[in-house]
Amino acid sequence: MVNYDQLLNLPSSDELPDSDDKPVDHEIQILIPNLLMLILNQLWSDRYDWFFGVNMGIFHTTGSNPRVAIVPDGFLSLGVPRLKNNKLRSSYVLWEENYVVPIFVLEIVSKTYGGEYDEKMIDYARLGVLYYIIYNPDYSKRDQHERFEVYYLVDGAYQRLKGNPVWMPEIGLGIGTEVGNHYRSEQEWLYWYDSEGNRFMTPEEEALQQRQRAEQLEQMLRSLGVDPEQL
Repeated sequence: MVNYDQLLNLPSSDELPDSDDKPVDHEIQILIPNLLMLILNQLWSDRYDWFFGVNMGIFHTTGSNPRVAIVPDGFLSLGVPRLKNNKLRSSYVLWEENYVVPIFVLEIVSKTYGGEYDEKMIDYARLGVLYYIIYNPDYSKRDQHERFEVYYLVDGAYQRLKGNPVWMPEIGLGIGTEVGNHYRSEQEWLYWYDSEGNRFMTPEEEALQQRQRAEQLEQMLRSLGVDPEQL
């Protein structure tokens, strides 16, 4: 833990790197959290009290050195402005965010094991992250875990929540897996869900649905002898 003297000399975000400079092992570590962020941008387009970070350093004071960040593949914070001082963030620095801890953290396990089930779990619990999601699509047998696991912080320790999707009332969203086609790749992805387990569409799916509805309306009007261009 940092001591009082260290707290008086915490660095600013301008002095800190944006991440740990470690390259990701697989592009899904970027694509999956980016997809979640795009859906959130659509769902919460009228809200400005949240921030979703992708492969961004979280600088905190619960470790041995506040200059060393923990870098999840994705995280969500509520109760913070979308922009900080009307600018995009280069990192997430807790002492510049009124110590608002991310409520949701996502780790995607890759070929190079990163301590998702032990060291990082301890770190996130110490930090106070309420929901910790581990997605392990390729190495679950190696690690003797399931592909999709959601943990909830209770009295300083994580407890596994069953289900897929899993509802998170403090966020007002569920999280789960489903096969879909994004970035020209059909595979299993992570999505947001409502309280009844219905998946929210991606912006691409929403646009496609709107086009299909417009085409159906045009066909219906033409079948009635109405020229849509005259309306």
